[in-house]
Amino acid sequence: MTFTPHPTLYRGAFATFATESTGFSQHFPGIRPHLLTLASNFRIPIYRDILLYLGVCSVSKKSCINILSAGAGAAITIVIGGATESLNARPGTADLTLKRRLGFIKVAIQQGASLVPVFSFGENDIYDQLSNEKGTTVYKIQKNFQKIFGFTLPLFHGRGLLTYNVGLLPFRHPIVSVIGKPIHVPKEEKPSKELLEKIQTLYIEELMRIWDTYKDIYARERTRELMLVD
Repeated sequence: MTFTPHPTLYRGAFATFATESTGFSQHFPGIRPHLLTLASNFRIPIYRDILLYLGVCSVSKKSCINILSAGAGAAITIVIGGATESLNARPGTADLTLKRRLGFIKVAIQQGASLVPVFSFGENDIYDQLSNEKGTTVYKIQKNFQKIFGFTLPLFHGRGLLTYNVGLLPFRHPIVSVIGKPIHVPKEEKPSKELLEKIQTLYIEELMRIWDTYKDIYARERTRELMLVD
């Protein structure tokens, strides 16, 4: 499963695929989801143990292949937009970084695993960010940090206990994760670029179908339509 958008903190992905708060096993019996995160997160004491307890795994290629090779029912959930997409996460928007993301499709084809798009409405609405448009000092610092450490730190804020516009608590907004139709792929050890791009097109079409079907229900406060920015 592939999860979008990549927010500042992915609460929807965590609730849906790392816990039973949404009743995942009842809706999809026999499927064992593994939410994936950066390998660097497993170097943080205590936090690492919490992740392991919840079944969260590394997003490295080796880890993906190891989980999928377990056979029927084994599933991984990748939040594919990465750090670049998280820097664009703002209330009312859904700016996705997908055009050059082919690695997850290649792994799926090599393992013969179906791709299942997931779009989480409201994910970008629970936190806002400081202004970081391209060319600003904040943007340059964040991108340099990303080059050095492999991830970046969005300068986000939510609400406080006594105020609604300053703090680290999330804004009050529902999050609804919609799981799309599976995209079945052929199993090939060395998929061609044409095949990767064909599957990517099918993936984007299903993602857009989810958006168009549910945007007027779960994204009524949007400021613009879903955009593929990179």
